[in-house]
This record gives sequence, structure tokens and C-alpha cells, in this order.
Amino acid sequence: MFDKTSNPVLGEKAFRGLTLTGDQSERMTVQGSMNKTGLLLLLVLGGAYYTWSMVAKGQNVMPYMIGGAIGGFIVALITVFKKEWAPYTAPAYAILQGFFVGGISAIYNNAFAERMPNIITNAVGLTVSVAIAMFLLYHFRIIKVTQKLRSIIVMATVGIMVFYLLAIVARLFGAQLAFMHDSSPLGIGISLFIVGIAALNLLLDFDMIEQGAAQGAPKYMEWFGGFALLVTLIWLYLEILRLLSRFASSK
Repeated sequence: MFDKTSNPVLGEKAFRGLTLTGDQSERMTVQGSMNKTGLLLLLVLGGAYYTWSMVAKGQNVMPYMIGGAIGGFIVALITVFKKEWAPYTAPAYAILQGFFVGGISAIYNNAFAERMPNIITNAVGLTVSVAIAMFLLYHFRIIKVTQKLRSIIVMATVGIMVFYLLAIVARLFGAQLAFMHDSSPLGIGISLFIVGIAALNLLLDFDMIEQGAAQGAPKYMEWFGGFALLVTLIWLYLEILRLLSRFASSK
């Protein structure tokens, strides 16, 4: 039951090979994972505030953004392969991603100050609202995470990742996919689809954490579960921010 999720860090072998325990105090819990997620979000906000303040002061934020993006990716890989290190690597990942998210948010805020002055507030609000909505849909089993649903979300997510990879390769060779950046109906439609898939990934993450707790996964997996949710939440926020920017550009 731990083999199906589209979250890149809660992948096929996320819980395989772990030593399960019967000691209640040493077992992963759903509440524990939610608490760890909250702590990680606070660290993201701290890192984001730092780089946001740098932009507000007119300082060069690019080294922090690039370092946060690359460093976060490296730390994420370490966390995936060394799950027992998650209590240390997950907070580091949160801070590094905070640097990137804060910088990119400040850039968007300045770029759309006239056309959509509340773009960041709206993006954060929508991200929180979507996350709460998906949690309630999962908690009350309004949407059940079936094998068919898992397969659909996994295929869609893989397709998006391949699509992004092709776009990056095309850009390296000087080709531009206009709909990746413009505010055309096609561009907006693609953004809406990606936001929807990112939101659905939260269902798989909630299910994975719940199943891990039920099977008695070790305590440090609470940090890993929080880390996994953070990956999806940041992806969701960035996609919503991109979508709002498209709407603002179309005005």
C-alpha cells in the first residue's frame, strides 16, 4: 500500500525496507506529521521573509534564490535516500526553499504591483484554501484514494514533469514555447490543469502519511512526511502564483 504516490519524495520505495516498531512512543503518527509540517512551514516563512526584505531594500537577492533552489534540490535528494536524516535535512530544506520562495514572490509582487497589487496575498490565500479543502475531502472520504485515482494522478504528474523538462531543453537550444509564459487561453488552461494536479497530489500525500502511521513506521518518518507535504505545497503555491500572473497579464 506504500507503493503508489506521485509526490517525488513519497515515491515508490518511500516506506519499503523500514523497520517497523510496536512501541507507540517510537511510531509515526498522523498528528506528528501535521505538527512537523507546521514547523517546516514556519521555517519557510522565516527564509522567505529574509529574501523578501532584501528585495525591499534593493539588495541583490539572486545568490540566495539560486543557492536556495540548488541547495534545496540537493538536500531533497539526500532526504529521499537518507530518510532517517529527515529531522535535520527537512528543516534545512525548508529554509533553503524559503530563500527561493521569498525572492520569487518579491519579484512577482513588484512586477504586478499595478495590475494585481495583492497577487502574493491572493496566492497564499488560495494555496491555504486549496490545502484545507483537499484535506477535508480526504478526511471525510468525499474523495477516496483508489488505485484508479492514484494511477491517473501519477500519470498526469509524470506528464507534467516531462513537459517541463522538454520546455527547459527547448529553451537551452533557443526555442521558446510561448504558451509557457503568455496569458493566452491555452497558457491559462495549462496552468489551471497543473494547479489541479498539484492539489490532487495532496490527497496521495495524506493517504501515504495515514498508511505509514497505521503500519507503525518509525518516528523520524513524521519529518519525512512533513517534508513531502512541503514539497507539494510549495509546488502548488508557485503554480497558483504563475496562474494569477497570467490572469493579471491578460487584463
